[in-house]
Amino acid sequence: MAKSSLRADALNLPNLLTMARVALIPLVLWLLYDGTPEAGFWAAVVYIVAAVTDFLDGWLARRMGLVSILGKFLDPLADKLMVMASLVFLAWMGRIPLWGVLVVILMEARELAITSFRVIAMSEGVVMQSGSGGKEKAALQMVAILMLIVYYPYETDFFLFSGMADWGSIGLALLAVSAVLSLLSGGEYIKVFVDAVEAKEKRLEIEGE
Repeated sequence: MAKSSLRADALNLPNLLTMARVALIPLVLWLLYDGTPEAGFWAAVVYIVAAVTDFLDGWLARRMGLVSILGKFLDPLADKLMVMASLVFLAWMGRIPLWGVLVVILMEARELAITSFRVIAMSEGVVMQSGSGGKEKAALQMVAILMLIVYYPYETDFFLFSGMADWGSIGLALLAVSAVLSLLSGGEYIKVFVDAVEAKEKRLEIEGE
């Protein structure tokens, strides 16, 4: 029964979209490898398609009542793979300087720290609520990577004016902002963890009286 349930979860539409997002990662990197503006354009198109599946899989899972443990595992894993693979490849291409590589390491350390806090909290029967800072950081990362994939300056029409937009510089700026948000959200999770543990200890003290 468990095996067929797991197979059914793997073959439902939301999880198939999630797995398709993972499958699109090598295609983005392959298109990007050429390094030309045209290659960057097509890599950006595929990256946008992958990003759209990130929205669709969660929305469809809730809409169709197909939220599953497998989906909860695959969705953040797919996001992490897409972000980390893209950033490492962009650093190898020289589009991200040394501090950008350090940002990649920082984000990885943050994710591991938050996962550790969650595991410890669960083992102690403590429920940690998710903060909003992580979602803002993830959104900025996705946009920053898209800008770094496009990379080259283009004549761009804005709402009130038009001019040359250096997408590579914009991407680096957004990546720096996402690093700051990553630190802040990491601190937020630490505070949530400490508050949750203290609340549990107070509750146990009251029950013991």
